[in-house]
Amino acid sequence: MQTTQATQTQPKTAQIATIRITMTGLFMALNIAFSSFGIPVPGGHLYLCDVVICLAAMLLNPFEAFVVGGIGSFLGDLLFYPAPMFVSLVTHGLQAAVISLIAHKTLKNRPQLAAGIGVFIGAIIMVVGYTLGKIYVYSTFEYAMVKLPYEIAQGALGAILSMILCWKMGIHKLFHRFVD
Repeated sequence: MQTTQATQTQPKTAQIATIRITMTGLFMALNIAFSSFGIPVPGGHLYLCDVVICLAAMLLNPFEAFVVGGIGSFLGDLLFYPAPMFVSLVTHGLQAAVISLIAHKTLKNRPQLAAGIGVFIGAIIMVVGYTLGKIYVYSTFEYAMVKLPYEIAQGALGAILSMILCWKMGIHKLFHRFVD
């Protein structure tokens, strides 16, 4: 009895889909967890959720990255600090989708460079989005400007640590061993 190509690839496709859904859920849970606490610094906190968002965006497709970044941040804010939850949905969702698009669709022969450009642009999206969002949510330009250095530091920390985790610590290779 002959097996067709379709029946041979169908279980593999279903297995990859299951892995991708599981990884999206795992990254989303990590995003929510990392949204619940921050590193105290004079005058504020640095949250490590950007590390998770950037890492997920480098590994997942744009839709999955949006779910991790946008919906994960929304849920984290809903649970721990609801005032900026819609700002988080839009800002982190857009940040993650753009990082994923750049990392997967540009410079195919230089994936590390593409990912680096993506997280750099993603950090800019996060800083601008949260600065504008804080002006709207808190109705004061001054408050947003006081928090601007923390947003920049959080974006830079997230970009750098996610690049190290993805490329130097081998998460990219490990992820693609199971998904490809």
